[in-house]
Amino acid sequence: MEKIESKIKEFISENILFSDNGYPYQDQDSFLEKGIVDSMNVMEIVAYVEDTFGVHVEDLEITPANFDSIASISTYIRQKQN
Repeated sequence: MEKIESKIKEFISENILFSDNGYPYQDQDSFLEKGIVDSMNVMEIVAYVEDTFGVHVEDLEITPANFDSIASISTYIRQKQN
């Protein structure tokens, strides 16, 4: 598993799911469809991504295409870092 995915899963598990048992979903699972996050949680994830991975997230980039799954967030981060 890639380092980016691992860090995001750990953050969501500890800060959103409040779980010590890890992240129980697949990387492609939609946060919204599974009821994993709400709009406030998305903002927490955005702040975490900016602080942890050193990328600036524009308001217009906060979309389901970029922030609705582990896979979409990690793809977004990699694109911003390149």
